[in-house]
Amino acid sequence: MASSCPSSAFDSATHSSPSPPKPAVAIASDSTSSNRSPLNSYSPFPRVKSCDVYLGFCGRRAPLLRFVKWLRAELEMQGLRCFAVDRRRCRDAHAHSVAKVAMDAAAVGVVLVTRKSFSNPYVVEEMRWFLERKNLVPVFFGLSQGECTARDVIERKGELWERFGGRLWNAYGGIEEDWKQVVDGVSRSAVMLEVNPGNFRDRIFDAVLLLGTQLGRRSMVEKVQRWREMAVEELPFPRNINFVGRKSELAKLEMMLFGDFEGNPEEYIEIRTRDTHRRDTVMAKNSTSSSGTQKGRIAKKNVEIKAKGKEPVVWKESEEEIEMQGTWSSELPVRHRRTRNAMSMSYRRGVACICGDSGIGKTELLLEFAYKFSQSYKRVLWVGGESRYLRQNYLKLLPLLGVDVAIGTEMFSRRNGPRSFKELEADAIGKVRRELMRDIPFLLVIDNLESEKDWWDGSSIMELLPRFGGETHIIISSRLPRVLNIMPLRLSYLSAAEAMILMKGRVTELPTEDANALRIIEEKLGRLPLGLALVRAIVSELPIGPLKLLDMINQVPYRELKFSRKEDLVMKQNPALVQLLDVCFSILDNAQKPSKLATKMVGVSNWFAPSAIPISMLAIAASAKHCRTRFFKRCFLFLSCTARELNVNISEAEASSTLVRFSVARESTRMGHISFHSIIKIYARERDDNNSAISIIKAIEKEGNLQEHADHIWSACFLLFKFGIDPGVIDLPERDLLSFIRRFALPLASLTFTNFSLCNAALELLRVSTEALEALEESFLSKATTAQHKTKCPKNPRSRSSIESDPLIYLDLASLRAILLETRAKLMLQGGQYDIGEQLCRTAVGIKEVIYGCEHPQTQATRETMERLYFKLSFKIRISGIVFGCGNSVSTVVLQGSPDGILDDLKRAVDDGVNTYKVSL
Repeated sequence: MASSCPSSAFDSATHSSPSPPKPAVAIASDSTSSNRSPLNSYSPFPRVKSCDVYLGFCGRRAPLLRFVKWLRAELEMQGLRCFAVDRRRCRDAHAHSVAKVAMDAAAVGVVLVTRKSFSNPYVVEEMRWFLERKNLVPVFFGLSQGECTARDVIERKGELWERFGGRLWNAYGGIEEDWKQVVDGVSRSAVMLEVNPGNFRDRIFDAVLLLGTQLGRRSMVEKVQRWREMAVEELPFPRNINFVGRKSELAKLEMMLFGDFEGNPEEYIEIRTRDTHRRDTVMAKNSTSSSGTQKGRIAKKNVEIKAKGKEPVVWKESEEEIEMQGTWSSELPVRHRRTRNAMSMSYRRGVACICGDSGIGKTELLLEFAYKFSQSYKRVLWVGGESRYLRQNYLKLLPLLGVDVAIGTEMFSRRNGPRSFKELEADAIGKVRRELMRDIPFLLVIDNLESEKDWWDGSSIMELLPRFGGETHIIISSRLPRVLNIMPLRLSYLSAAEAMILMKGRVTELPTEDANALRIIEEKLGRLPLGLALVRAIVSELPIGPLKLLDMINQVPYRELKFSRKEDLVMKQNPALVQLLDVCFSILDNAQKPSKLATKMVGVSNWFAPSAIPISMLAIAASAKHCRTRFFKRCFLFLSCTARELNVNISEAEASSTLVRFSVARESTRMGHISFHSIIKIYARERDDNNSAISIIKAIEKEGNLQEHADHIWSACFLLFKFGIDPGVIDLPERDLLSFIRRFALPLASLTFTNFSLCNAALELLRVSTEALEALEESFLSKATTAQHKTKCPKNPRSRSSIESDPLIYLDLASLRAILLETRAKLMLQGGQYDIGEQLCRTAVGIKEVIYGCEHPQTQATRETMERLYFKLSFKIRISGIVFGCGNSVSTVVLQGSPDGILDDLKRAVDDGVNTYKVSL
């Protein structure tokens, strides 16, 4: 069986070889395995006889192979046994006999019909076989059903058959009349699935839905419907109708991920520098020597260019990182090389990195690519790359991928003891990686990656990503100069013509003075696309021409910039952008008097998480009493005469719509949500000076929902508590702090630990919450001690301590602290840290005994938890040895593991006749 077929193209995505998979011949598989093997790794006949779907195809083109692998993997995910084969690639009679058995056993036959199928005797035989059995599902790949007419093929009618038509039955090798019947039978089929590169996803879902209906699998139909509903909001923003330029960048990005579809799947595609290309061209023109002399010159040139450090670069992938190694591509045949005017790079690895300054248009490019090629993937998985939220955003993909990661009660293996918190997180991440390493293609987008190291534990981002080279493609955007040692696609500024188109907006023709004014504004803004979009919004939405806008920008008083953080570098280097934002905000402020709701919403946006913000919650935060943004009055003296004034308050919907129209905010695909660019948030933060940070707490308390607003609750926790070296920004009154911890912080930690296995984040949140309560308790006791010394004015209410004035607050504080300690102890029980958990639980029992008494049910429940921890802790101590006496021989066994495993070993030793053993604890 080892020689039945050549190697398969459908190797697992976890294959160790970094080279692209070879084109297909045959696959026989069932639904019990996620990583499929070639046909020759199976004992075929028992599995083939229970085949549900036979999938026949012919050809080696990359889109065809990609579609076949996707369809096969999708059917197996739904529980169907699928046999996929290109019979022309089978090597011997035994492989053909296995395929024959599969054809006979299959309940449904799916045949991919291409222009080459009608000259392939095996595909024609497959179509005739399933047509006679009336269970054929033809999938027309790259052609329509109407084109599959025998007469048109023979007479070379139509654009397709003028080149490829004719006497195809000669290549088929059979009887012409039989061939005509098969072709006309396919053209009259009631099933019509026509596939082109723009509808891969829809046709895959249609095929699965059709097969599920024919085979009576109702669950398949329901799953497909759910997937289609989920795909509506797969991208965070609507498509930008004002997207301008970036054609070359989109082409390079497509080449990085897909490569050359029309070429050989193993083709090496290289892009070299312009100087190298010029030298090669001159050498080719002047070369008149023999092939041996030319090879000598090429070898000599290899040495020279390597010495100059200008050698091309190719990928070398390991499990931990991607290294860049130099090679000389001229040693390869000319047909395996492509030249471009860019840095040397090899493609088809399925990963790309886009780098550039803030506001340069990285997210816009990712969004345009995702919308353009969304049909090439089952789903676009958009992950925010901000450091504090990266791992949480990544693990949120689990429910989108249909994986349940909820931690159950059985937290340890029988022999190896309980799993640590690091192992629990690694297991959850591994589930995401396994789903992304199937033959089902996904597009994983990590937008605005801030660091290659995780903020919580310093681990590398490589631990999150699936192995490169599989069907899943990865795109990373970052302000970092380089990510993961990958040669980045660095975005530059738009050309002058593209910048002019972006600024003009709906205006088709401009006077010469206005056009010159736009060019001056463009130069002042450094051609930053974000600033150009603001100019377009002002010119399009207001009766303000470019010349007047330029005058308004020039009239804004210069002020010293106070930006200090690294991401503020763009603001430091571009004072004209700050002046433009001053103009824009002054217009918004004066246009919405007296409420100024829109500008207040921008002012508080900085304190929310980077994800989309609910408009209602944003409006509540903007209307809070503590939210008072400082406007630059000197700027308004020059600009007030140009703004439109309203005498009534506007609604939150009108305010958000105004922000979107002025390009200050961006509409989200989630209904009732908007988001803000990081530059806008930085500008708002510098205007606000931490005055409105407490408003996010008030908004969350009024409309916060743990399931929908977990990111923003985390943002509030970052502001309220001290995480690592970050100081707390907000100070809440005692009652508000206790309410926030009880309603949001404690449930958020439990949700994070249970649903996403983010153990470190959950434990850290519980720890800082406990420390906040301990500091508050110390403050209470300190005030009580101070009040005892003030005996001169015993009747003065101010001399009384907080405990005496409101003892219920102190009681609530102690009770909540005990709950936090007990919750932490339970998590330590699941993570195997019994000693720490026992100490925490002992403290919680002492607090509850004081509050409720020793016999109270809550006290008894906490004491039971402590007893479980103590029991586990006692068995965690290493059993030093068991001495077995058996005749004259003595053996010593050292045991370590879970309590259940140790007890089973002791029992087994007694059952085996061991009469002497010793256990040391």
